[in-house]
Amino acid sequence: MPFTTKLLFLTMLLASSMAGAQATTTTEVGYMPIIPDSQTFVVLDHQTRDNPLANTKLIEFQDGPEIVQALLAGQLDVAYVGIGPVMVARSKGADLKVVATNIVSQISFLALGDLAPYFSNGAAQTAFERFAKDKGRKPVITTFPRGSVPDIVLQYWLQNVLKVSPDSVRVIYQGAAQAQQALLTGAVDGAAILEPIISTVLARQPDAKVVADGSVMFPDQPGAVLAVREKLIQQNPAFVQKLVAAHVQATGLLRDDPEKVAPAVQKYVGGGRLPAPIVLAALKRSHDQFSADPHRILKATQDMYDYQKKLGTLQGKLDVQGLFDTQFYDRLK
Repeated sequence: MPFTTKLLFLTMLLASSMAGAQATTTTEVGYMPIIPDSQTFVVLDHQTRDNPLANTKLIEFQDGPEIVQALLAGQLDVAYVGIGPVMVARSKGADLKVVATNIVSQISFLALGDLAPYFSNGAAQTAFERFAKDKGRKPVITTFPRGSVPDIVLQYWLQNVLKVSPDSVRVIYQGAAQAQQALLTGAVDGAAILEPIISTVLARQPDAKVVADGSVMFPDQPGAVLAVREKLIQQNPAFVQKLVAAHVQATGLLRDDPEKVAPAVQKYVGGGRLPAPIVLAALKRSHDQFSADPHRILKATQDMYDYQKKLGTLQGKLDVQGLFDTQFYDRLK
């Protein structure tokens, strides 16, 4: 092979190798199309000063356990996901750090028409028992898969707040779309669920009612968070800092100017099919829950971890304090 031809070949080979390396190092971001991940959508829509997600690869998931599997398989550099799945993934070896929170006290209990009156006309502690006695069956409750934040909050509410047996209800574990469909069709009696499903069901089912909000079910419950790989923190701390800065700004917009950012959220939540009034109602209903401060959920995360260990949904050991890396948020303060 002539020298010039060989040089051209080697140059092309090197260029191809570099292009392949760049493709494999594209930052992968996992998220769910739900209101607790709203900061993601605000950033993506260029509502913040910087959009660090502009050149990343976005991957949509339907529930937290799916994201856990992706993380354990070596996928995803960044995840907008519930604190429960983050703890599960970290306890199984994923090199994750929580750098900011998205929302707190997000899970509420929504009862449909047949079940709701039992909470309005009597003690909440006996609502399920009285329902079962009158209907001849246990109430059917839907929530997200085992180990997810909604599942943990539901179990905590039943055992530690209502002080009833988990066997007093029949629980069906579903993804977001399936849970919403079950509520809208009356296939279940209630749900431990989050936005925008709550606002959607309330708008379409006039006799549905939130009978226990998040602060009642699990006080200060940690919800969705922004988690990143430790490897990413080490290799590109400037990117992580921009990510957290945009996240904090997006949180402020969600709290203070929901009308402005609702169109951005609408593009992603529910596959972009939700009516604008539903999205805006969900954002306004979540006003007090949107929070970016990771310090706010430290204690509640420890409480949730201890409870997961008790339930047996978290097998591995976990240093909860070591799960957090607050340096990027703290710099902004």
